[in-house]
Amino acid sequence: MPQWNCACSNCRDAREGRIPPRTQSCVAIGVGRSWFLVNASPDLRTQLEAHKDLQPVSTSPRNSPIAGVLLTNADLDHVLGLFLLREGGPLNLHAGNSVRSTLDQALGLTSTLDRFCGVNWHEPPLSDFAPLLGADQQGLLYRAIPIPGKLPVFASDQKGSLARNLAYQFLNPQTGRRLLVAPDVAEITPALSGAMKDSDAVLLDGTFWSGDELGQVRPGARTARDMGHITIRDDSLGALAGLAARHRVYIHINNTNPVLSPGSPERAAVEAAGVVVGYDGLEFDV
Repeated sequence: MPQWNCACSNCRDAREGRIPPRTQSCVAIGVGRSWFLVNASPDLRTQLEAHKDLQPVSTSPRNSPIAGVLLTNADLDHVLGLFLLREGGPLNLHAGNSVRSTLDQALGLTSTLDRFCGVNWHEPPLSDFAPLLGADQQGLLYRAIPIPGKLPVFASDQKGSLARNLAYQFLNPQTGRRLLVAPDVAEITPALSGAMKDSDAVLLDGTFWSGDELGQVRPGARTARDMGHITIRDDSLGALAGLAARHRVYIHINNTNPVLSPGSPERAAVEAAGVVVGYDGLEFDV
């Protein structure tokens, strides 16, 4: 935000400096010197340059602390940054088979990156926690939680494709604490609800406040449900308010969402529930 072709109140306020601009959704999880990204946004270069821990060290001409990328789905907003990483070494990509298939069939992701850096694909564990890229990564564990989803628009004509989003839960064995990252949620399933309840930090889909929000600035636009997102007002705010998690944060917030405006009643409702509206540079330890 602001979106290049949008003149909604949030985008106008961001251009005029009344509210801070925001880059597109991406989460970085640090384990020692290694960092893992949940999704790779089109703004990835700007995001990496804004945080020293994500930048190369001066001990060698070319290096990066980015050890891998975990994809929640195949949306362009989550994968375009992968092409920016082509200048480094082989990419470790964690994704479900349906996401990998969609990206390879519709975008030729693997064949393209193989011309540059190469790709190592990893199928995330769906039940028990497992080491993230092996025990050498200081013991960080993770697992994936399948969630119903929608195929991205560019792949909606793929026959036989089953859209399945993933949320990721991370376990730090040194502290026993858990982090849940779920930026694409079409339904709070029992499995996702259980993970929310036993996590110490929850980063949840805050794309839309209401179902018809996008249609108010773009007539004929799809609803939140049509796009595969729950809404804050009708679905997630009550669920987050009842959690014991120390950190409860909305991420993946669309530029039209009124919670981005600090003086809005929607923002007040979120803050009254003890939930944070995520912003660029938000950091905490788990």
